[in-house]
Amino acid sequence: MSIFAILFVVLLVAWLLGLGVFHVAGGLIHLLFIFAVISLIVHFVSGKSSSA
Repeated sequence: MSIFAILFVVLLVAWLLGLGVFHVAGGLIHLLFIFAVISLIVHFVSGKSSSA
């Protein structure tokens, strides 16, 4: 797995926990979801072209 896929999973889980378990008020919790989607897009766009 690439770092972006791992980042996506971690941020998505944190976002879901923030919404469901901790009842975080405000719109800042949605930034986690936005960052997770951006990391997923970067993962698919970069593909397997990077050799690390």
